[in-house]
Amino acid sequence: MTTSHPELHAPLSRSDFGPDFQWGCSTSAFQIEGGADEGGRVPSIWDTFCGTPGKIRDASDGKLACDHFHLWPQDMALAQSLGLNAYRFSISWPRIFSARGAAPNEAGLAFYSDLVDGMLARGMVPWVTLYHWDLPQYLQDEGGWTNRDTVAAFVEYADVVTKRLGDRVKNWITHNEPWCTAIHGNLDGMHAPGLKSVPTALQVCHNVLVSHGLAVPVIRANVAGAKVGIALSLHPVQAASDAAADQEAVQRHDAFRNRWFLDALHGRGYPQVPLTMLGADAPRVEAGDMDAIAVATDFLGVNYYFPEVVKHDPAGGFLHTSVVLPEGRQRTDFGWEVAPEGLTALLTRIATEYGAGDLYVTENGSCYDDHPDAAGNVDDAARRDYLVRHLHAVLAARKQGVPVKGYFAWSLLDNFEWSEGYLRRFGLAYVDFDTQRRTLKTSGKWYQGFLRG
Repeated sequence: MTTSHPELHAPLSRSDFGPDFQWGCSTSAFQIEGGADEGGRVPSIWDTFCGTPGKIRDASDGKLACDHFHLWPQDMALAQSLGLNAYRFSISWPRIFSARGAAPNEAGLAFYSDLVDGMLARGMVPWVTLYHWDLPQYLQDEGGWTNRDTVAAFVEYADVVTKRLGDRVKNWITHNEPWCTAIHGNLDGMHAPGLKSVPTALQVCHNVLVSHGLAVPVIRANVAGAKVGIALSLHPVQAASDAAADQEAVQRHDAFRNRWFLDALHGRGYPQVPLTMLGADAPRVEAGDMDAIAVATDFLGVNYYFPEVVKHDPAGGFLHTSVVLPEGRQRTDFGWEVAPEGLTALLTRIATEYGAGDLYVTENGSCYDDHPDAAGNVDDAARRDYLVRHLHAVLAARKQGVPVKGYFAWSLLDNFEWSEGYLRRFGLAYVDFDTQRRTLKTSGKWYQGFLRG
């Protein structure tokens, strides 16, 4: 059965979004850089995780990835060719500090300084994410994010990086998706460090948010005209049925999946229902923590991929809920539902319920198993259509008065997709991991044509 999507045929122009809209792509250090043993970099928790049998689906690792560590000038030229005016990337913490108490690694700082200069020379505004999941392994050996000393180490790391790059970088994201850091890393074990503990996951989540709050004033002190925020993975939540139990499950799931972060960051504390259900597993909150988390920020980054459909499930963890996959819905090759209307609803909700300031879609993209044809072309029409429909969704939110100021497609390149290894492709450019050749896909060519008019 094919479904008609009128938005695919509606006119869409870059000028619809205004002259100051930020148009970018997002990447992350561990997923593209490679150079794992070069330039003074030390192992991260993801190097350790990749080296543990059975953790990565194709038994691969990120030691080479897209070799962006060496090929970054080529990648910046590719990004420039798309017509981007912004580029979001992350810093590898293990490139900056090799041990607790060590001096900052000059080679690592120089790499990112050169990268920033390369962006600026090509007309792109740099957007830096300080933490995209690659905690130094030496910190994990001391308890990782459950250890309050790691919070202090993060603030020190933020201080060093912003002092070095802050003369040229004004846009700073402290953390990418603390949900994934905490839950996938420490509750379901899908991500590094691969732990499975409710109290550990919740303490990690809390301490990450505290580190965000404590880093914000440090960044502002170091960077004149800084704009600082955090990027959250957020999902509209729907009930699996009209049953009262499923409707109540939506409230519980939403309270933890979304409001746990949005409420805390906006000074409302953690939602009471999940906090009560956690009981003794709730995080330890020290004096001043919640005020620190609620520090004023300049924007909120919204990472959107799909809605979640939930039902009441007595065996479904501490929330007594489970996520279901209804039949008959369009999905990517990763199994994620394609629902652009969810992005409009999400952005509108944040603006309405939280009076949020500037919003940026800091990640949005789709996974399809695309490969070059005999002529070398990569015709990913499904990803192109996904992109078009979600840009219409952003525009719909803007027309309702939501202050969405930018869109960053995930991702510039096919890359190392965490526990999936190299089995999943999200890039606007195809990467042949044997030759490291980049080929702009149909989706990338559409984005290029859209941005260049």
